[in-house]
Amino acid sequence: MRCCACLSQQQTLQCSPSKMAAEEESNSRAPCLNFSSPGPLGNAQPSNNAHSSPATNEGSAGATGGAPRTAGHSNPQPGPDRGGGTDVRVEHSPNRQHTTPQSAGQSATAARAPTVAGGAATNMTASSVESPNISSSLPSSPASAAVLVYREPVYNWQATKNTVKERFAFLFNNEVLSDVHFLVGKGMGVQRIPAHRFALAVGSAVFDAMFNGGMATTSTEIELPDVEPAAFLALLKFLYSDEVQIGPETVMTTLYTAKKYAVPALEAHCVEFLKKNLRADNAFMLLTQARLFDEPQLASLCLENIDKNTVDALAAEGFTDIDLDTLVAVLERDTLGVREVRLFGAAVRWAEAETQRQQYQPTPENKRKVLGKALVLIRFPLMTIEEFAAGPAQSGILTDQEVVSLFLHFTVNPKPHVEFIDRPRCCLRGKECSITRFGQVESRWGYSGTSDCIRFSVNRRIFVVGFGLYGSIHGPTDYQVNIQVIHTDSNTVLGQNDTGFSCDGSSNTFRVMFKEPVEILPSVNYIACATLKGPDSHYGTKGMRKVTHEAPATGTKTCFTFCYAAGNNNGTSVEDGQIPEVIFYT
Repeated sequence: MRCCACLSQQQTLQCSPSKMAAEEESNSRAPCLNFSSPGPLGNAQPSNNAHSSPATNEGSAGATGGAPRTAGHSNPQPGPDRGGGTDVRVEHSPNRQHTTPQSAGQSATAARAPTVAGGAATNMTASSVESPNISSSLPSSPASAAVLVYREPVYNWQATKNTVKERFAFLFNNEVLSDVHFLVGKGMGVQRIPAHRFALAVGSAVFDAMFNGGMATTSTEIELPDVEPAAFLALLKFLYSDEVQIGPETVMTTLYTAKKYAVPALEAHCVEFLKKNLRADNAFMLLTQARLFDEPQLASLCLENIDKNTVDALAAEGFTDIDLDTLVAVLERDTLGVREVRLFGAAVRWAEAETQRQQYQPTPENKRKVLGKALVLIRFPLMTIEEFAAGPAQSGILTDQEVVSLFLHFTVNPKPHVEFIDRPRCCLRGKECSITRFGQVESRWGYSGTSDCIRFSVNRRIFVVGFGLYGSIHGPTDYQVNIQVIHTDSNTVLGQNDTGFSCDGSSNTFRVMFKEPVEILPSVNYIACATLKGPDSHYGTKGMRKVTHEAPATGTKTCFTFCYAAGNNNGTSVEDGQIPEVIFYT
């Protein structure tokens, strides 16, 4: 049996010199593409580098065995009846540019083999398919020859793909049948990526309008300087094969690309990936991106994570990189689980970074300037006077008038108005609950500086956030009040607030809240205390020793047990007195 090279040699010797010369002239006009690495099925893949140069006889083409192809027929794959194609060995000499028909016949060739001329590999055109001419690169002597081994293109790749998905997946980032190229990226990082208009238009309304709309482009090369090559390839991979290729380094750029080209399914995969990888140390960074890309669900998850892990999230390196609007969105929340003095410290760190970004000197005045509307969202009245005096009062960020008014708020009653929010933050989620321990309200309960106290315990873990207290029987009145929760066995004050409240003269209860939630553990005794300064008030009677609250949605029951608190408690007991209401979260 004859080898393929011998058969090909015999066919070549039968060609006339005139025919071979005509085909040589046709070959010299064919375009050239570069290949950088072997393809998945033994053929060469196209390089995506827009700056790559043609392969030379002495260069990468000879080293890798890759063969240049025309744009429409590169990267062929073997069919079911033919393997990896026929190898063609081409010997040439750079010193000899013209040969005779006889020398041409002495070179082995095969159908569709490329021509090598002038030191650069040149593709065959359609007119040279049957009998190509490669005589221009034949060597004058074997000693001076350089050897190039080309992989013969193989047709009928479609036969190896059993499904439409497999056939489209094969065309991904492939020159085969491609009719458009994208120059993706900027500068030396630009990549030239082949694609197929039909496949893109089927998967994206933006591409459909680009290629088929009223103002459709006719260009075969489209520049995308605002898109990262890796992200664009991830988009094409999804459009061609439904495969998702995203990772921590590319997920944000892929999300941007999916948004730009209106591929919501890929957007959803990116958001899901971010959800699974959301942590306290990246919550602020992802929150900024979620707001930028208008992903409300992801933004909500980031905020919930920040609520639960506020201290860790504020300490993360990415916190100081957020924008002002994101900082404001966080400081507005009532559910942050952190002391206000720590929030102030974090805001100062952010302001220092922001002054550098805006090329300001980090003076207190400039820090206040960049904080802007975020400064009034820090709840200075929730700090203790010691925390305020040691930090914000000496920072220089607050004005003298603000410092004075806040000191007065901490030390005098009635408390003067301040422009900062004094509503406590609650780091708890769910619905606020309350129980009332009296069945009836009566008049005239006096105060002489002694605390009203009642002892209680619960059957499950809760967080007490405040008490409801009775107000004056003499019409609208302001009261000064100190509220506390004390651990009975250790006599430790677990939470307190020295504040005030206004009443309207009715027999309703009036809310007085702690600065932070107080954790109450099951089957442990605590004492609720309220020390009021003001006129006589209403009081409760027909008290209940056990009061049960049942959650409407879940049916969960929280049972309070009240007992007499030993010592001087201004007469408050289980049966009658003050502190009619406990406000809590489960």
